[in-house]
Amino acid sequence: MPMPIAALETVLREGFPDAEIVVEDLAGDGDHYKARIVSSAFQGLSRVKQHQLVYAALKGRMGGELHALALETSAPA
Repeated sequence: MPMPIAALETVLREGFPDAEIVVEDLAGDGDHYKARIVSSAFQGLSRVKQHQLVYAALKGRMGGELHALALETSAPA
């Protein structure tokens, strides 16, 4: 079963409470999302490390109920 956008936003907000988070459903199918996350948790980290933090926050949902997630991550300017 696909992950509803509201559930994805909730999980991301739990993982990054200080963050500015924007999630969009790319295909309208509840299965392909893009998330833009701006969080101080990413300060000084490489893009790979930032994405690893996001995947960790998703607690194993990636590849299961969450099929595809394009990530755009950054620390606040």
